[in-house]
Amino acid sequence: MSIAAEIAPQLPYLRRFSRALSGTQASGDAYVIGTLEALVEDPASFPRTIPARLALYQVFLRLWSSMALNMEPTKEVEGDTPEQRLERLTPRSRQAFLLTTMEGFSADEAATIMRIGEAEVTTLVAQATHEIAQQIATDVLIIEDEPIIALDLQSIVEELGHSVAGVARTHREALAQVALHSPGLVLADIQLADGSSGLNAVNEILTTVDLPVIFITAYPERLLTGQQPEPTFLITKPFRREAVKATISQALFFNKRAKRKAA
Repeated sequence: MSIAAEIAPQLPYLRRFSRALSGTQASGDAYVIGTLEALVEDPASFPRTIPARLALYQVFLRLWSSMALNMEPTKEVEGDTPEQRLERLTPRSRQAFLLTTMEGFSADEAATIMRIGEAEVTTLVAQATHEIAQQIATDVLIIEDEPIIALDLQSIVEELGHSVAGVARTHREALAQVALHSPGLVLADIQLADGSSGLNAVNEILTTVDLPVIFITAYPERLLTGQQPEPTFLITKPFRREAVKATISQALFFNKRAKRKAA
C-alpha cells in the first residue's frame, strides 16, 4: 500500500493535533502540509517498522522539533484561550500530554512517536499535568459516599493545587454544595450512600451550571450504554492516582469555561 493511502485516514487527526500544538488552524495546517511535502521529497523518511499512524506523527514531530522556536514555551497573557494556555507548557511535556490525552495514544505509543523512553513520557505527562493545574486552579466538588475514597480524591485534588469545595455523600448534599460553593469541576461516583444516583445529581447540576464532570465509578457499564450521551471523562475504580490527576487536568484544560480559582 502506498504511503498516501496509509496516512489519508489519519490526516484529520493530525490536523487536530497540529492545531492544538501550534495554537491556530492556519499554523497547524501549514505544519501538516510541510510534513506531507517532506514525505513526497523523501519517502524513505516514513518509518515502515511501526504502524502508519505512529509513523505519520513521528515524521510530523521530527519536523516540528527541528524548528527552535517551537521548543520554547510562551509567556502568559491575561484572558488566554485554552490553546494559548497549552502553548505555555514546556514543549516536550505539551507533546506528551496531547498525544496521550487528546490523541489517545498509550504511553508506549507516544514514546515511539517522540523517540524517547516510556518512562520519560510518563514523567512528561506528569509535568504537564502540574503545569496545567498551576494555570487553571479551581474549586472541586467530590460526590462520593465512601470516606476513604473521598479522602484519597481530596488528597489528589490538593496535590494538584486545587481546593476541595466540599464532599457530598448524597444527591441532596451535592445540589446543596453546588449552590453554596459554585465549583469549577465535579468528581462524581454514580452510586451514593442513601441509594440515590450521582448521575442524576450531575444531570440536575448541569441544568444550571456549565462545568466539566469526571465520573469515577466501579460500574462504568451503567454509563457506557450507547443509548444516551456518554460521559467525556470516565475513570474506573479502583483507580490509579496518576490517571485521576491527568484526567482532572485534561478536563479543566479543554473546558473553555474552566474557572480560575479566586485569588
